[in-house]
Amino acid sequence: MPHADSSDIPEYIKSKKEFWEYLHVQVAALLDGQDSWVTNLSNVSSVVYHSLMGFEGFGMAKTGPTVNWCGFYLDSCLFPPSSSRLSSTDSPRILLLGPFCGKPACQYIRAQKGGGVCADAYLSKKPLVVPNVEAYPGHIACDGSTLSEIVLPMKHKVKISDDKDVEEVVLGVMDLDSVTLAAFDEEDVSGLERIVETTVSSCKWWN
Repeated sequence: MPHADSSDIPEYIKSKKEFWEYLHVQVAALLDGQDSWVTNLSNVSSVVYHSLMGFEGFGMAKTGPTVNWCGFYLDSCLFPPSSSRLSSTDSPRILLLGPFCGKPACQYIRAQKGGGVCADAYLSKKPLVVPNVEAYPGHIACDGSTLSEIVLPMKHKVKISDDKDVEEVVLGVMDLDSVTLAAFDEEDVSGLERIVETTVSSCKWWN
């Protein structure tokens, strides 16, 4: 199947549960055999964005796609020229804009408490569903048409040394915005968490 067809949603997909299960299969197929995080995050942001556009559970609004942005913000240490391994004790962090689909976005986010939805999800290591971004403290308005948002941390377990001890670090976040209020719910959290986990595990994050 051509890669572009990965975002085509069959007519028999009606529920969110079916949608996220089907999309996870497509994501896994796209990532198979590739470990470049730039390549993988580019394809994941694209297939999620366009699949949501074609699914009747989200679809199109009068102003355009209901989900108007889908992409990633990543710890700055993962980008050239450093591309270094990060530690959970390193702070404060800067999250740089990574691969995405949608309108141009904020170039970076300071990962500090109260610094917006992405920063809070990154620091808490927990998904955040925001029904109304206008009511969220510290919300960063990259696009004034965005009304609701969902953000998921990209958690990754790494070895501390040559022994078996590991620590969990957060590489960044996956962020989706919508032009409608309360567009996302816990079913979307479950579906996207699976996609994020598969995506993170498929990538080589540093040398």
